[in-house]
Amino acid sequence: MKLLFICTHNRCRSILAEAIARDVITKENSDWQVRSAGSQPAGVVYPGTINFLQQQGISTEGLQSQSWDEFEEYFADSESGPVIAITVCDSAAGEACPVWFGQGIKAHWGLPDPSKLEDEAEQAALFEKVAATLTKRIKTLLTTEIKDDAQLRQLLTDLSEVG
Repeated sequence: MKLLFICTHNRCRSILAEAIARDVITKENSDWQVRSAGSQPAGVVYPGTINFLQQQGISTEGLQSQSWDEFEEYFADSESGPVIAITVCDSAAGEACPVWFGQGIKAHWGLPDPSKLEDEAEQAALFEKVAATLTKRIKTLLTTEIKDDAQLRQLLTDLSEVG
């Protein structure tokens, strides 16, 4: 399975989701492939995101803010497994996915943006909350036996409510 986390600027929430998913995949010995991207990438990862992940002992290797266009060939290859795109910010949820995404499964897991907070204590608390939510959702997604696309779509919808 291929998993793509999308946020408009791909600098905080989608990067968190990618790093956390890779960490969970490693621990669960899963063969999922995970990436993150944005429709209008900032070009840099928010430094607070990197700091938070490092404090949690989660690898930041290879994380970068990039356009979803860079994954056209990779995700358009349906023979190597189904593709799931999960938007994690509200503005990305309203955007049309690129044509190449084809028959991919789409879901929305709206999350607040820690990078928008200026108060360090509030920002740290929100990073913790968002990371905990992502960890619960991703662990459930990666460890649930999925029989068909309908069950997968329902699971993704149900997980959007897990907090």
